[in-house]
Amino acid sequence: MQPLLEVFGHPVDDGSDSAVQCRKHRLCPFGNSVPNCTKDKADDPLGVCSIRARDGDAIICPVRFRQDWLIARQAAEFFFPEGSAWTGLTEVRLRDAAGMRAGNIDLLLVSYDGSGRVVDFGALEIQSVYISGNIRRVFEFYMGNQALGGAFDWSHELHYPRPDYLSSTKRLAPQLMFKGGILNAWGKKLAVALDAGFVDSLPSLRPVDPSVSDLVWLVYKLVAEDQRPGLALQLVDRVYTSFETCLDEITRPKPGSVEDFLAVIQERLASVTPGGDLANRVVERFEDSDETEDTE
Repeated sequence: MQPLLEVFGHPVDDGSDSAVQCRKHRLCPFGNSVPNCTKDKADDPLGVCSIRARDGDAIICPVRFRQDWLIARQAAEFFFPEGSAWTGLTEVRLRDAAGMRAGNIDLLLVSYDGSGRVVDFGALEIQSVYISGNIRRVFEFYMGNQALGGAFDWSHELHYPRPDYLSSTKRLAPQLMFKGGILNAWGKKLAVALDAGFVDSLPSLRPVDPSVSDLVWLVYKLVAEDQRPGLALQLVDRVYTSFETCLDEITRPKPGSVEDFLAVIQERLASVTPGGDLANRVVERFEDSDETEDTE
């Protein structure tokens, strides 16, 4: 068992000329800002697009979502009336009322009229999955042993890479709060593209009618198709929601048991002063200080 699914845009067992050339030249076939992969380091890229996970595959590179620009076309269907002329602008800087930077919009879709003037716009955020463990180590092993075609066992290695959905949600929450908050105040719609495993890890998203929705979750999976090599990005669900409701659900943590927390406090207290002596000594010191002040 090993965690790699796609490297430099191709399944690890793909021996086609395209796959070989992409690995050799460290190319990205999914519309990166430059021909090469730049994930992690431009001069030594971590060319892993997606990994195998226990509950399904996980897309760990946001550029992987750009395949055929499916995400743009499907977000535009939510933002604009049918037949609108539109285009996309990547990494558009967003600032708040004080001029402070609120972040870059991953993909800003803009509709325009026959004179090229802006009619409307909406923002598409792309949320890939963070991982725990050491993905670079297994990637470097694979790149040095491509003849294995991904058929090797990594299960007994330390720090086996796995999706970290909690960290991914922590990253998503401020994106919604800052960038999404500004766009929502302007009355503009927001779309979030993410994979099925990620959305399953989120709190339950309360759906609303598409006609009143201002935030849509575009949920994708990687699937094998007979008519094309490799894996294809496929939309498997659209979840229409309210921005305000979703923001509250995602940013509000689900509390654990207060009894469990009290047990942790009690254990820590006992490890410092068995029998509660610390509390007694604090009281004694307080009383001693009062007596000293009175005698002075």
